[in-house]
Amino acid sequence: MIAGKIIVSRRFLPFFLTQASGAFNDNVFKNALMLLLAFTAASALPWDTNFTMNLAAGLFILPFLLFSATAGSLADGVCKTRLIRALKITEMILMALAALAFYFHLYFILLGLLFLMGTQSAFFGPVKYAVIPQLLNDEELLAGNAWVEMGTFLAILLGTIAGGLLVGFENAALWTGVMIVLFSLLGYLASRMIPFVGKVGAASSFSFAPWSQTLEIVRISYANRTLYLSIMAISWFWFLGASYLTQFPNFTKSVLMGDNTVVTALLVAFSVGVAIGSMLCERLSSDRVELGLVPMGSMGISLAGLALYSVSPEPGTGELMNIGAFLAQPHGLAVLICLGLIGVAGGIFIVPLYALLQKRAEPGQRARVIAANNIFNALFMVGSALAGIVFLSIFELAISHYFLVLAIMNLVVALYVYIQVPEFLLRFVVYLLTRAMYRVRSENLHHIPEEGPAVLVANHVSFVDALLIAGTCRRPVRFVMERAIYRLPVLNALFRAAKTIPICSKKEDPIVFEKAFDSVASELAEGNLICIFPEGRLTKNGEMNPFRPGIEHILSRSPVPVVPMALQGLWGSFFSHEGKGAMKFKGRFRSRVGLVAGEAVAPEMASAELLEERVKALRGDFA
Repeated sequence: MIAGKIIVSRRFLPFFLTQASGAFNDNVFKNALMLLLAFTAASALPWDTNFTMNLAAGLFILPFLLFSATAGSLADGVCKTRLIRALKITEMILMALAALAFYFHLYFILLGLLFLMGTQSAFFGPVKYAVIPQLLNDEELLAGNAWVEMGTFLAILLGTIAGGLLVGFENAALWTGVMIVLFSLLGYLASRMIPFVGKVGAASSFSFAPWSQTLEIVRISYANRTLYLSIMAISWFWFLGASYLTQFPNFTKSVLMGDNTVVTALLVAFSVGVAIGSMLCERLSSDRVELGLVPMGSMGISLAGLALYSVSPEPGTGELMNIGAFLAQPHGLAVLICLGLIGVAGGIFIVPLYALLQKRAEPGQRARVIAANNIFNALFMVGSALAGIVFLSIFELAISHYFLVLAIMNLVVALYVYIQVPEFLLRFVVYLLTRAMYRVRSENLHHIPEEGPAVLVANHVSFVDALLIAGTCRRPVRFVMERAIYRLPVLNALFRAAKTIPICSKKEDPIVFEKAFDSVASELAEGNLICIFPEGRLTKNGEMNPFRPGIEHILSRSPVPVVPMALQGLWGSFFSHEGKGAMKFKGRFRSRVGLVAGEAVAPEMASAELLEERVKALRGDFA
């Protein structure tokens, strides 16, 4: 598997260790400080503990709102490797100062350093995700993001636990200082081994103009609606994650009747779940950015959330239980499993979205798109705190009922996103189709150009030919389809979502005929892939029909390469005309099918006859 190869590669492993050590160190520092402020230092500050906790949380998240735009603009114009190293040096300086402040109990300075660490993290966020596409190729992108998400959540978990344990030691301040300085040094040493990557944006000097830069990156992100709604979907995940994590302590104490060991168990279940879900993405997606996993993840989050509500007990009273006693309760293990499943679904949901941002953002704007994502993430996390106040304090909902509200809200938000960007739902249906009803084997798809316009021509065997090709090709494909097939109930919604171009004979409807060729020329002019079925109709006997000259008309207006392709093994499947007819069960459920591509044909050489011969040769004896 690709994931196993890249994690040990010289290109990726140093970066992985750099970002994981940073996430670990942030959470050691933050959690140790929060616990010291809550207990040891409670009397050393001129305000109550609740204000201190909220102030500390605000100081860490505020820099993401203030500086993410500036960070994205900076990262797009410099060598990202050099920037990462500079940020790790900054982290070492801040951690050295924090170690001294811990040792001398300088809590006001520690609060200031918390703000500066948030600032360092805000600058690291855009470059962290923007550098991945420069370290990995497209086939490795999803696996790389899976490793990063897994490493980040496990590092957050381990850092949070380590920070809590350190506070319980004798000489806690000293040991906390030693830990954060040590890991900042290890992170810097790892960053020294990250390969140098070239600049992809125009060189720029650092400027501090957060308001104008924020407006600029929001404009950049909004220019591509798919990217913008992907950012909204990622931010919604952080809204849900923050909502669950914030309620863990009170949920444990007032509903589950558990102590701090139970809180830790809930955190472990959720974080490990996200890590597992992140790595599952790579296996479920066949090493491609598979958007079909996003609806699967969102539905999983809601289903697991509803299950968590159903297994949560009524609020109780009495002594608090440790983890052993909690697991002995009828609901104990079920609660942990539900939280783990929410995490798994969350990992499946978020990894393809991060990969989509990296893949589809313009290379010279990639860090700014990530910065826009970070800003919205921070805003949504602030929104989660406000939502908690509204539902729990004003409406006085029980925490378990609040979890029910979150599950329902997630379904509503997901439905809105999929209506606005039907590509997600289309990919989901294609994903299920290609894995539930067909076992698809592909050969020589490298003949399809990685970028730029081209026409794909294929034989026409079944009603789902277009969906199978769309699900197998790595690039988005626009299909030209006979209008009668395009209008089929149910399938029509999928064809429209895929921006399929309907066509019919000129004699039947000259307006539709000419509009189809105009649409094809427009798509090719924009550098997209077009797929046509030159036979013009489905085979009724398993043999190919003669190719019509429409392909020649297309090439006369748009001289682009033509890639012949052949579908194999579809004759006799549910959606083919064999035997009892289409849409009737023929004794085959999971058909073995193939998609084979041939070498591209130059436009001046391509003709209907030549392409028909090429497709027949690729098809062979497999109807």
